[in-house]
Amino acid sequence: MIGLKAGIRYRVPEQNIQTQTDVKRSMHIDECKLLARYNRWMNERLYDVCSRLPDEERKKDCKAFFGSIHGTLNHLLLGDRVWLGRFENKPFQVESLAQELYSDFDQLREERGLTDMQIIQWSEELSDTMLNGDLTYTSIVNPVERTQKMAVAVIHFFNHQTHHRGQLTTLLSQCGLDYGVTDLIWMPEADI
Repeated sequence: MIGLKAGIRYRVPEQNIQTQTDVKRSMHIDECKLLARYNRWMNERLYDVCSRLPDEERKKDCKAFFGSIHGTLNHLLLGDRVWLGRFENKPFQVESLAQELYSDFDQLREERGLTDMQIIQWSEELSDTMLNGDLTYTSIVNPVERTQKMAVAVIHFFNHQTHHRGQLTTLLSQCGLDYGVTDLIWMPEADI
């Protein structure tokens, strides 16, 4: 069915409900590469904005899910390393999802940059076979072994980054800082 809402033409899928087992091919290699570049672009921009704050302001408890701006930045890095470790079969061991990896902002920023480059490299090495396969891992929240479609795990990986960067932009707004546009289509090298 094709509809028109607010001047935008859209297509309503025949079936709106899709379970994880119904996913045949929900992610493409080029999309992974694009999202990996977007991840790096946004992280560089947000770290630039965060660097304008004094350390005590970055670490102030704002009642956010991971407490502070620093805590949110830390969780983003931790989550990326955990998932990247799962994807590459090199587990990244943590005690909790709130574990502080680096208390020093400059070190956290440097490690963020290194991890972003690893994510880009990983995305460049992805194959259709890998994306169409399964991923088996042990959850940190509920430590049991799980198996799911790799494509779904990769979607979650990139969605998790965007979710917590959204929290971070809210915290930066509350500090009166302008982080600019965050839309993927405005990324300079976005070839969409």
